[in-house]
Amino acid sequence: MLDFLSERIKRIEYPIRKYSPLALELEAKGEKILYLNIGDPLKYDFRPPEYLVEYACEVMRENKNFYSNSQGIKELREAIAYKEKTWNGVEIPPKNIYVTIGVSEAINLVYMTLLNEGDEVLIPDPSYPLYIGYADVYGAKKVFYKMDEENGWNPDTDDIRKKISNKTKLIVVNNPNNPTGSLYSEKALREVLDIAAEHKIPVVSDEIYDAIVYEGTFKSLASIAPDDVMVIGLNGFSKTYLVTGWRLGYIYLKGPEKSVEAIGKSILKGQMARLSATTPLQYALARALREKPRHLADLRRKLDERRRFMVKRLNEIDGIRVVAEPRAAFYVFPRIEVGIDDEEFTKRLLIEEKVFVVYGSGFGPNGKNHIRLVFLPPVEVMEEALDRIERFIKMLKS
Repeated sequence: MLDFLSERIKRIEYPIRKYSPLALELEAKGEKILYLNIGDPLKYDFRPPEYLVEYACEVMRENKNFYSNSQGIKELREAIAYKEKTWNGVEIPPKNIYVTIGVSEAINLVYMTLLNEGDEVLIPDPSYPLYIGYADVYGAKKVFYKMDEENGWNPDTDDIRKKISNKTKLIVVNNPNNPTGSLYSEKALREVLDIAAEHKIPVVSDEIYDAIVYEGTFKSLASIAPDDVMVIGLNGFSKTYLVTGWRLGYIYLKGPEKSVEAIGKSILKGQMARLSATTPLQYALARALREKPRHLADLRRKLDERRRFMVKRLNEIDGIRVVAEPRAAFYVFPRIEVGIDDEEFTKRLLIEEKVFVVYGSGFGPNGKNHIRLVFLPPVEVMEEALDRIERFIKMLKS
């Protein structure tokens, strides 16, 4: 009956928003939903830095409202190069930086550029769902490598090595990690780079949460990569600059010159097909990146207080256990032992207690019997949500 729908669109699923229509139905009936599913600080009590908002207003009044270069305006690419050098110790020329419509588009462009049907992509398990979904869209084979919960959700590099084949085209790294909030050790990152060098495989390093770290030190993969390893860095401004709705991110390329040139030309072809990212907001961020990010210390302090509250409260609930506490980002990924699977738990929790979380198996097979929650809301909102979760679990166990 619906044979006009493509097979491709049937392959993609985004578990973080899968039950959003259900939540909206419940709200339309007058129910109050407590949202702990989406990593959007602006849905709670966070705001972008005032100086950044002022810059956006200024550039719009200056009539910088036109189409921009598909690769991104020169000023922003230069500012990103400055940011990567000063924040993360990564030297990237502006010509090797590509401004994208968020990191979501960056993932799509990278997969579009490098994956053919039947190619294999090594994906952390658990992982951000678009790395899984876009592999299906492009007909590539998802090969999951284990993230070790007992070792702080660090990658099991022995498992990566075992799963390399002659069809492996990419290794994906997501550090700091979504959904677990883990921060990869430098030892693990160097081992990934050793594997990539040995097999001449590019590494995609998603570092969108680079400045939201509470324990330990973030190390950018590209900052320690040897010159013969192709690193494709992904990053953006949604989280660190609190502008999720601006939809601006970037790709940078670091590695052998011929590979950088070939991949860059191909990414640009994909960018040209969608014209450009939002021009005035590029100019605003170009100005902001040249300044000290004076909002970040307060952002981390506020989030750290909420992180500590959520982890402590979750561990007080019978049937939930935070095995590895988050050290970065704004997610916690506890294990649940409640007698039903994690997706059923999530759906019923929404219907019966009006609390919206994300089922762990949507992030990969290793996410089974886990849920992802954000610790973005004020403490009193989290307290109410966690009380409802505790009540729901007690009902399940009775």
